[in-house]
Amino acid sequence: MTPTSSPTRPVVVLTGASSGIGLVTAEALAAQGYALVLAARRADTLHALARRLDPSGSRILAVPTDVTDDASRRSLVQAAHDRFGQVDVLVNNAGVTVEKGWWWDDPDPLRVLRVNLEAPIELTRLVLPEMRTRGSGHIVNIGSVAGRAATNGMYSASKFGLRGFSHGLRRELLGTGVHVSLIAPGFVQSEMTAKANLPMPGPDVVARAVADVLRRPQPEVIVPRAYAALALLNSAAPRLGDLLVSRVLIARRYQHGKKGQHGKKGE
Repeated sequence: MTPTSSPTRPVVVLTGASSGIGLVTAEALAAQGYALVLAARRADTLHALARRLDPSGSRILAVPTDVTDDASRRSLVQAAHDRFGQVDVLVNNAGVTVEKGWWWDDPDPLRVLRVNLEAPIELTRLVLPEMRTRGSGHIVNIGSVAGRAATNGMYSASKFGLRGFSHGLRRELLGTGVHVSLIAPGFVQSEMTAKANLPMPGPDVVARAVADVLRRPQPEVIVPRAYAALALLNSAAPRLGDLLVSRVLIARRYQHGKKGQHGKKGE
């Protein structure tokens, strides 16, 4: 199919775009003139966002997507090609967490791994061949400080895995012109952290980090920067990391009670 438009800025596929970090990132990139392909499960919210950001419909395409479904992932990438002809940037932002330990009465404990780790890997596999052939492109994975200082078994497993995938892939692609960046947020305001009783910045700090690495590629960025100290402490002195996580983050996060099992981040 012949693309319906020729964007002057790179084409960005952004998952988890309907709320939280994804929504604010979509706003930031739209303001900078990027062509966007927005993906999330919530079709009404997604289409409304696309219309708000680009009433003409020439630069932004909404594609309702279940990132855990292979056919849905393929349809997303195909839709980007049909509209814009290529994919220059993939931002893997969609994610979920589990508030309780994965061994609690969770009917599908592996869903966290499918959304947070398998989906980014499979979407990357779909767009990487064209990027390598073209000699340019950028994969941006939204990880977490929990991928360096574990706070929850299943969630941290997915984010540790995503961090390893990001750095390993980046090294595999050295010299190809394709960049890989990992953005690792600490606690920021989102649906996922709605129950956390912690002072935290808004998701715009992550959106700015995404925009920054697209201009100046970096292997890994921790935001807010204060969380870099937690990552270093956890590596240098794991038992002190245990103390900090258990007594400050976890206790305060759940002090209002364990209501509900899943928290979501713009999936």
